[in-house]
Amino acid sequence: MENLITGAEALMRSLKHQGVETIFGYPGGSIMPVFDALYDHRKELNHILVRHEQGATHAAQGFARVSGEVGVCLVTSGPGATNTITGIADAMIDSTPIVVIAGQVGTNFLGTDAFQEVDLVGITQPITKWSYQIRRAEDVAWAVARAFYVAKSGRPGPVVLDFAKNAQVEKTGYAPTKVDYVRSYLPVPEMDPEAIRQAAELINGAERPLVLVGQGVELGAAQQELRAFIEKAGMPAGCTLLGLSALPTDHPLNKGMLGMHGNLGPNINTNKCDVLIAVGMRFDDRVTGKLETYAKQAKIIHFDIDPAEIDKNVKTDVAVLGDCKETLAAVTQLLKPANHQEWIDSFRQYEEVEEEKVIRPELHPVGKALSMGEVVRAVSEATHNEAVLVTDVGQNQMMSARYFKY
Repeated sequence: MENLITGAEALMRSLKHQGVETIFGYPGGSIMPVFDALYDHRKELNHILVRHEQGATHAAQGFARVSGEVGVCLVTSGPGATNTITGIADAMIDSTPIVVIAGQVGTNFLGTDAFQEVDLVGITQPITKWSYQIRRAEDVAWAVARAFYVAKSGRPGPVVLDFAKNAQVEKTGYAPTKVDYVRSYLPVPEMDPEAIRQAAELINGAERPLVLVGQGVELGAAQQELRAFIEKAGMPAGCTLLGLSALPTDHPLNKGMLGMHGNLGPNINTNKCDVLIAVGMRFDDRVTGKLETYAKQAKIIHFDIDPAEIDKNVKTDVAVLGDCKETLAAVTQLLKPANHQEWIDSFRQYEEVEEEKVIRPELHPVGKALSMGEVVRAVSEATHNEAVLVTDVGQNQMMSARYFKY
């Protein structure tokens, strides 16, 4: 006779099958069978107790960013589940792979406004890559396998599993499950050779090309491909806030951060370049400002893995869809070696003004008062520019982004 286990135990085994070792969570009534099962796996699955479910999602995000793995959090139904919404939405917008597992009332209570019942699937569908309610124990292994595949494939993002209490305690057989295909879901668009050719042609004919580097380069592990791309064609680059680590701070073609809190040179020269090449960035309003006046003189090339980003904010002349690790390399092969020295030198006047009026007074103040920039510089130097930087939102975030060396 087949060995039967509870749905909660099936969840534990499925998480271990996915390589999970760390879970962030906060217990409650509707998820208690899962926590009971977790206790039996406490040596293999390290549960970190948070003090608020929103903290669990943000902790899972931080874990995912640092480790490159999928972050996992475990919460209860109702207010526990709704407390995760901010972290889920943030993970969606910033393309961070997390799986949120929430307890839910039993299926016989669904739709009755039972104690701590909430339509978590309905609430989270607009802010997740996939949101699914597990109603049967036999579906646990498949749902977890699909959740991890969807969360980390293509453009990463959050997935929610709404785990009905009856499915947690029901008995089922278990077999490790792998999901590497979902019908109608195309995580990485097929590379178009014609788009590759058109992009290379535009860049080869450019006199003032400018590359905008986004987080997609980091997520695609395409840092080396990016460097080969800009170095071969002699193209200056600016980075979005989330793309800052893609290029070393001291790289001669790195002209600083883009956007309203960014550096003077790349922002002014955005409206002077003749070809603007966006790589893995979404043309956020903090970067573009008024779209009616943004880079109207330039031809736009947009590298992205997500077709939804093409023409969403800025009209594209050439869209290069696919994994940027592959598409950047393909375009680089067709590029002619170039040196746009006069164009690169045009950034210097803005760098000198900014250095004199903003950067030097902030990093090396002459008064006795301690400046934020001075603190960031000291921390950066003390950690040999190798620290993992975690900030809150606000001025401290912008100061750290501007003055911390990567």
